[in-house]
Amino acid sequence: MMNMSSDTDGDQCSRVVSADIDMMVKEEIEVYEEPVLSQDVEVSVKQERECTQCDHQRTQYGEKPYLCNHCDKDFSQNGNLIKRQRTHTGEKPYQCNQCDKDFSNISDFIKHHRTHTGEKPYQCNQCDKAFSQNSILIKHHQTHTGEKPYLCNHCDKAFSQNSVLIQHQRTHTGEKPYQCNQCDKSFSQNCSLIKHQRTHTGEKPYMCNQCDKAFSHNCDLIKHQRIHTGEKPYLCNQCDKAFSRKDSLIGHQKMHRGEKPYQCNQCDKAFSRKDNLIAHQSIHSGEKPYQCNQCDTAFSQKTNLIKHQQTHTVDKLYPCNQCDKTFSLKRYLIKHHQRTHTGEKPYECNQCMKAFSMKSTLIRHQRTHIGEKSFQCNQCDKAFSRNSNLIKHLRTHTGE
Repeated sequence: MMNMSSDTDGDQCSRVVSADIDMMVKEEIEVYEEPVLSQDVEVSVKQERECTQCDHQRTQYGEKPYLCNHCDKDFSQNGNLIKRQRTHTGEKPYQCNQCDKDFSNISDFIKHHRTHTGEKPYQCNQCDKAFSQNSILIKHHQTHTGEKPYLCNHCDKAFSQNSVLIQHQRTHTGEKPYQCNQCDKSFSQNCSLIKHQRTHTGEKPYMCNQCDKAFSHNCDLIKHQRIHTGEKPYLCNQCDKAFSRKDSLIGHQKMHRGEKPYQCNQCDKAFSRKDNLIAHQSIHSGEKPYQCNQCDTAFSQKTNLIKHQQTHTVDKLYPCNQCDKTFSLKRYLIKHHQRTHTGEKPYECNQCMKAFSMKSTLIRHQRTHIGEKSFQCNQCDKAFSRNSNLIKHLRTHTGE
């Protein structure tokens, strides 16, 4: 190692880091398939790694001899001054040789390069997880220790990461520092702004690897992929039902509790899920906003449109092993068709002895007991227990 004596007179130190540190930086860069750096960049790298002993002494004495000529900030280390000046000049000397991205400092360049190599040099000593950045490893360690050192000064909540605390505090202050440059909306989190901006650009970077669909949000892609895999990770703890989406589970659990917070403002019906209320309200309005893009048929509910669109598709993947019929969805094969062969009627009325092969048929039947007529004509005062009867009645008004 080079001999480095301390400077006490405050003169600017022009020495570079030791041979050992130079070798360490060289080895780290070699791991990333030797990205090409120009001679000017090599000099810049050395400038950013000034004499660490002198840097430490300046920190100890509070000395800041390096002044930015673009603003009034001063620094104890020349490397920090160089980084600061690049925020003014926009200079990005570190170019990735595997994509077109460039960076203003070498640490960001190295982090980025690991996204290409897949290298994760930071290993957790309590489990088998590894990470590409030391900062992420430190955050991960807190999941083992349960440590939450960041305390909210507005409530009693505590957090393992300062960034999460800052986001939480905005729920108290209402601060939304991330402003969209194309409309007047603002957001409390940068990730929310990025997602929002895709509504303007139409960007859909998340592509399904099993079909040609693409999505603007990764969470929407994950939900979509469950259609292909059949995965239902959200299990009800009161019955054996499972769901592919968390909001579907929450809506289902309200049925167990008898909770129906969504009230129709045109009749006395209430629902456990908002989407069920919206579907119900279309009965009153007669609105059919879901239009088939292959014919002129329209529907009041999106689920009915999806079912209808499958009549246009050529591919029907699920054949019945007892007749020559095929179905586009497995649940249609099981629920709607095989029961015609087996005679199975799993849905039993709790007020009489009748049983039905389909749940929807049971619901229609139960209305005959309670006298419920939820399908109201919007042109007269008549009401019906079945939607099909309402449709027939409406034709008396239209002359269709």
